Amino acid sequence: MAEKREHILFLTGKLAEKQLRQLLEAMKPDFDYTVHQLGLTVAALMTADMIRRRLKDTFGADRILVPGRCRGDLESLSRELGIPVERGPDELKDLPAFFGHAGVEPDLSRYDIRIFAEITDAPRMTVEEILEQARWYRDHGADVIDVGCLPDTDFPHLEETFQALRAEGFVTSIDSLNPDDLLRGGRAGADFMLSLHHDTLWIAQEVETVPVIIPQPPTDLATLDMAVARLEQWQKPYILDPILEPIHFGFTASIFRYYEVRRRYPEAEMLMGVGNLTELTHADTVGINALLLGICSELRIHHIL
Repeated sequence: MAEKREHILFLTGKLAEKQLRQLLEAMKPDFDYTVHQLGLTVAALMTADMIRRRLKDTFGADRILVPGRCRGDLESLSRELGIPVERGPDELKDLPAFFGHAGVEPDLSRYDIRIFAEITDAPRMTVEEILEQARWYRDHGADVIDVGCLPDTDFPHLEETFQALRAEGFVTSIDSLNPDDLLRGGRAGADFMLSLHHDTLWIAQEVETVPVIIPQPPTDLATLDMAVARLEQWQKPYILDPILEPIHFGFTASIFRYYEVRRRYPEAEMLMGVGNLTELTHADTVGINALLLGICSELRIHHIL
């Protein structure tokens, strides 16, 4: 007769429940388990008294595991419930190690955000230098190579650059506010162009390149509405960029613009230029990017630069 597997009841909160279930499923543990959400938002704020009031069923478990930061007398609670109540690790990510398992590697192959990586000094670089930079970007996660132009700077090898990038299988974009640069890039085969506004929208009719559309000026969403109406009339695909501003240069208002554009256009593709903030903020770039990606996730923004 096979030995009975231990049954562990995991108590958690609303925010951690999904991650806890995913973690346990990935662990493939040698015990049975039940995950029970106790009706609080943050699992770390759980207390013994809260468990005593809210837990109505132990689901046939042999023991109960609570968050490591759970406060209160668990020995007394164990006597009342008739089964051991124990603290797990402080951090949910440490749960596999708590049970003697190797850490669960995150699956980074599944994501729905296209990363544009800009080569900012392309006019001053040789074609081979641009290719070398593009390869490095691709190796480090970039999906689109954004070829940046410079104001009042000639770019005689622009067409040759896009031909070389396309020959190596890169998805590309041309990045300029100069209509001539955008037109040349589109004709050279760029997949995307940044950026058009209501006055330069005519370029979208000249090439097959997908335009990124901005309001002009950035605070005037009516100009974005005008551009969208024309592109819809022409049946042209597009991506909307309400423009993320740096801190103290309209940052808060620009976050609201993203929310408002998503409200107005629930199904439209959108782009956020995260570099506008990270490059001009002397703080933890990883943390800032994590916060911005959270906004992108909530607003279904599928392109970042």
